[in-house]
Amino acid sequence: MNAELAKKAAEKVGNPNVLINLISRRVRQLNAGGGGLSRPLIDNTGHLGAADIALREIIEDKIGWDMPEVTDLIKPQAKRRRKR
Repeated sequence: MNAELAKKAAEKVGNPNVLINLISRRVRQLNAGGGGLSRPLIDNTGHLGAADIALREIIEDKIGWDMPEVTDLIKPQAKRRRKR
């Protein structure tokens, strides 16, 4: 994997965990073959590996993703038991 491409893609995505998930899913799609998803979305792939192709697709906005909204979790309160 090209370090320069990884750095540019990391700046674009923001979260490194999301970047890893995007790359791994796209590499699996590229390696699967046979369908429309298995073709690169960029021109001139030349000598690039599947991970580099995925990184270039992210950098060139060929792949989109949605970040879920952050919600605050509330700790449930225990029910009070009645004394007998």
